[in-house]
Amino acid sequence: MIVWGNMNVFRFVGDMSHVFSIIVLLLRLRVAKNANGISLKTQELFLIVFVSRYIDLFTRFYSLYNTFMKIAYICSTATIVYMIRKTEPLKSTYDKTQDSFKHLEFAVAPSFGLACVWNLFGPHRFDIMEILWDFSIILESITIIPQLITLQRYREVENLTSDYIFFLGLYRGMYLLNWIYRSYYEHGYQHHWIMYIFGTLQTALYVDFFYYYAIAKFKGQRMALPS
Repeated sequence: MIVWGNMNVFRFVGDMSHVFSIIVLLLRLRVAKNANGISLKTQELFLIVFVSRYIDLFTRFYSLYNTFMKIAYICSTATIVYMIRKTEPLKSTYDKTQDSFKHLEFAVAPSFGLACVWNLFGPHRFDIMEILWDFSIILESITIIPQLITLQRYREVENLTSDYIFFLGLYRGMYLLNWIYRSYYEHGYQHHWIMYIFGTLQTALYVDFFYYYAIAKFKGQRMALPS
């Protein structure tokens, strides 16, 4: 029985950072009892990403760890979406006017179209599983945009909210190092340029946030974004 699969320290730290970011967000919603500054649309995009990427959960088995993480990501993100959409007082405190990015029109649709084009010129011509995987990689690279826009409008960021985004960015940075490590040390590793390109884009979107996050932590103050 395969428990861990192809594991290295960068992937493990990345996965744990991702898990911790979700735990921090759940804690933030539970403790603060409001959804101020939280983008529901970012959470909905993450849910689309996970469902699209992990649809092979029913057709392929890699390891117990891999299976557990897939289920955990889908279930935890679906729980967050449900909490903000349906449960009080989160539902009443969620401000749609501040979270106004048109995620279906400007994130989901373009990402799917680009995935189809990318797949057209790849080795798996219009394989639905490959299209969904490519789509999830492209879409994930921009899922944080609605959240960053929302925070920009609030300007002042609560500590747990900033910690959530920090760990989310750390997860992506660790995965970049994971891909580099595997390309050098894993025999037969296949390069996926779509991961390199859009993984780098996704990491780059966090750079500005990391700068202000580091300043806030150094000064021991609540994080504030420029107008």
